[in-house]
Amino acid sequence: MAWALKLPLADEVIESGLVQDFDASLSGIGQELGAGAYSMSDVLALPIFKQEESNLPPDDENKILPFQYVLCAATSPAVKLHDETLTYLNQGQSYEIRMLDNRKMGELPEITGKLVKSIIRVVFHDRRLQYTEHQQLEGWKWNRPGDRILDLDIPMSVGMIDPRANPTQLNTVEFLWDPSKRTSVFIQVHCISTEFTMRKHGGEKGVPFRIQIDTFKENENGEYTEHLHSASCQIKVFKPKGADRKQKTDREKMEKRTPQEKEKYQPSYETTILTECSPWPEISYVNNTPSPGFNSSHSSFTVGEGNGSPSHQPEPVAQITDLSCHLLRSDCGSLQNLLPTATPQEAQQWLHRNRFSPFCRLFTNFSGADLLKLTRDDVIQICGPADGIRLFNALKGRVVRPRLTIYVCQESLLVREQQQQQQKHENGDGANSAFFVYHAIYLEDLTAVELTEKIAQLFNISPRQINQIYKQGPTGIHVLVSDEMIQNFQDESCFVLDTMKAETNDGYHIILK
Repeated sequence: MAWALKLPLADEVIESGLVQDFDASLSGIGQELGAGAYSMSDVLALPIFKQEESNLPPDDENKILPFQYVLCAATSPAVKLHDETLTYLNQGQSYEIRMLDNRKMGELPEITGKLVKSIIRVVFHDRRLQYTEHQQLEGWKWNRPGDRILDLDIPMSVGMIDPRANPTQLNTVEFLWDPSKRTSVFIQVHCISTEFTMRKHGGEKGVPFRIQIDTFKENENGEYTEHLHSASCQIKVFKPKGADRKQKTDREKMEKRTPQEKEKYQPSYETTILTECSPWPEISYVNNTPSPGFNSSHSSFTVGEGNGSPSHQPEPVAQITDLSCHLLRSDCGSLQNLLPTATPQEAQQWLHRNRFSPFCRLFTNFSGADLLKLTRDDVIQICGPADGIRLFNALKGRVVRPRLTIYVCQESLLVREQQQQQQKHENGDGANSAFFVYHAIYLEDLTAVELTEKIAQLFNISPRQINQIYKQGPTGIHVLVSDEMIQNFQDESCFVLDTMKAETNDGYHIILK
């Protein structure tokens, strides 16, 4: 059955008038231009069609942006007129990005005289790779251990304040800067475009990247969370001097083209202006999380003078036991097994605690039972090889055995227990069956520094308060504990810890007996 919309008489008259006006406006186009004077590609390039492709509303075309970022690297001449610019960079070379204040007089007065925070990222241009960015970066990290994708060249930069590079985010750097002062940031990109192609062989075309800058202002709580501006540009990264050769090749190809063909391409500009874009979607993840390596705050501890042992409370046994329980509670949040009865909300919390936050969206509606039913192949297919194996092991509760386990007991507690047992034996209250509490220390690196940190955690003091660790040798001599000595400790060895006040400062020496 066909449906027809019946217009009222007045509407029919209006419609016929509009059709006549439209026909009249189109009459003569073919006569003026001729049959071959225009093509469909030229029509599609008109502004009315370009507005449909833009993510920004038409009203924003003449808007003055608050900031402008200029990458000091030439754009490629082999880019067609209506395509986005493409800039070639050399791997590891420092490139300047000028941070410019583009505000009008009186615009955004709330940031006048204040700092703003900018986050620079190197991300994928290809949408297919954007969906698997985490897996791609993990694979790159596996092949290039210890390297970063993006670095700041701090000595060459000007006006940059508090630069940070989070070790867990290899493609991201952040810093503060004053818009009223000259600011130039030098960046280095260490990955190359061909590292993310399916096959690595000669002549393989590399994938394009994007450099994106997001800028934020400070809110009432002193956190830089209010978004101000975002801009990005397209780049390709080559091995050292490869960008120069590619630029030269493109220039030579353009010189061989006819003048009519050259008109279809953009001219090469000496610098690249980043164009406005949408904010990076994971802003809440990187905004104000303290970056490891930049947190300089240290808790202050005091050491009791009573028996020359680190102590905070009158009952040392309870103090150390409570500390151990506290440490266990803080760790068990991330090490506890996921239960089949866990709700989807509890499963999401478990993923966050175990550093699987990038996959929370994939497992939004998964309960504990749903996750535990996944096979090893399922998890690897969803999360990739590196994180898939890690997630499968975490789901199955597989704990890696430490390389070395030792047991320690504080000597002052041991002496106190012996005295109490001796007193009970003399009073005839019972047999001399002493009960001594030891604490396990698990070592992975087998270094003196690691042992110092673990003992400091046990006593709830700063590692700086422990000057040296000695082991009591033959005839009571004190032997300095070295990495090699720890590597030769027998597993599950028992030691009694004694402390001795240092002569030069307020620290202590630890003696293993």
